[in-house]
Amino acid sequence: MPNADEKIKQLYETAFPEDEQIPWKDLMRLVGEMPLDFTAYYEGEDFIGFTIVYSRKSFNWYWYFAVREELRGKGYGQQILTLLIEKYKGQTCVLDMESPMQVCENIDQRKRRHNFYLCNGFRDTNIHRTYNDITMTIMMRGEGTFTMQDWDDIIHELQQFWWPDDIKEE
Repeated sequence: MPNADEKIKQLYETAFPEDEQIPWKDLMRLVGEMPLDFTAYYEGEDFIGFTIVYSRKSFNWYWYFAVREELRGKGYGQQILTLLIEKYKGQTCVLDMESPMQVCENIDQRKRRHNFYLCNGFRDTNIHRTYNDITMTIMMRGEGTFTMQDWDDIIHELQQFWWPDDIKEE
């Protein structure tokens, strides 16, 4: 039976497209080096999912958010997001997600995810970024605006810690 770390790694590697993943060992190194809030969620002994939030002065970036596939649609994602919203209450939070406007195989999943965030107080920023042929939509909850410069600032900060050679921005 996989241990807790293996379960988290397994979820990470199956919940996100390979093009959106940082190699696991590099991600774990970043968790140790950057101001990242890495939280695993359990119901009793059962692993439910995890989040990684990059805490910044101007806003918090919900970097990764995943619930085990067999538990999706059962309210766990809502419970976790409610905990995150409460934890960062009064602070602006931003996330990027696969665009629900891009033609793709998982368009229904993307539209459900987009609606989930809209129903929880996030709004579209009308900022989009494409890398490795995946168009990301930036969503925001809280005060202020999000600009392409904000995105560039995040990328610059990440580059100080890690940047793979194979990611190509467009």
